[in-house]
Amino acid sequence: MLLKEYRICMPLTVEEYRIGQLYMISKHSHEQSERGEGVEVVQNEPYEDPNYGQGQFTEKRIYLNNKLPSWARAVVPKIFYVTEKAWNYYPYTITGNYSCLLCSFLPKFSIHVETKYEDNKGINDNIFDTELRDEETEVCFIDIAYDEIPERYYKESEDPRYFKSKKTTRGLLKEGWRDTQDPIMCSYKLVTVKFEVWGLQTRVEQFVHKVVRDVLLLGHRQAFAWVDEWIDMTIEEVREYERATQEATNKKLGTFPPAISISETPLPACARSGPSSAPSTPLSTEAPDFLSVPKDRPRKKSAPETLTLPDPARRDSLIYNRPKSAF
Repeated sequence: MLLKEYRICMPLTVEEYRIGQLYMISKHSHEQSERGEGVEVVQNEPYEDPNYGQGQFTEKRIYLNNKLPSWARAVVPKIFYVTEKAWNYYPYTITGNYSCLLCSFLPKFSIHVETKYEDNKGINDNIFDTELRDEETEVCFIDIAYDEIPERYYKESEDPRYFKSKKTTRGLLKEGWRDTQDPIMCSYKLVTVKFEVWGLQTRVEQFVHKVVRDVLLLGHRQAFAWVDEWIDMTIEEVREYERATQEATNKKLGTFPPAISISETPLPACARSGPSSAPSTPLSTEAPDFLSVPKDRPRKKSAPETLTLPDPARRDSLIYNRPKSAF
């Protein structure tokens, strides 16, 4: 198990980022989705928790086979997706990712993300409960302007060093911008990756954290670079945009073959699970209807009801009288 705490500062307020986050996730998912690859929204609806209050529950399927490294694709079936369940009680969110097994040999893994947002530059060392955060947990600051981003994701128009918002006049972030920027907020993310397969555990957990880091960097850069598109939206307007975009994204993805079963990996003991009142997805190990044989299906009549075998007593005489050309 590998645990890291990521801190990503933004030239925004926590209240502003509430809109920007929803807008960015919807737009990014739509841009990155093609037929057979991308993010399918299974469920997205309001939810109320007795402890956290009003929130939003979302369940997604992330199809990503083509995005895996070659060594991973060698053991993962072509039709592979990860189910993501998220409980958003902004400014606090819980996200759990579980491997969905389409083949019995696919290794299990889990990703658990706990997020809190505060209006500061990432200086709160006790934002998460102490019993959940070991003193030796690695803290990783992500700089949206100066950290290296994979070349395939880079766009100059989304580079905070060169982008300046027309509506907020924020941008053109210079070296050391976190010490001078006002307003400023920080996304604190406690990420636990667990993959208990001997010989692959360290490699896979490190790889997943690298992917998480790249996704966080790209997402926060885009949320700021698109600020002029969402800064004037209300929560109702961004929810409507989210609904329409998710519908278009699901259509863009197309139809996927159903999975035989879904298996969830228990969360690590040191990681907080979702609220006990949170919705859950029923699990079944039985074959789906399309694989079941109807009980009332008539028997085929193409073969005889009974099969008559030759009398063993006549075997010798049959062989003796068989033409020699048959041997």
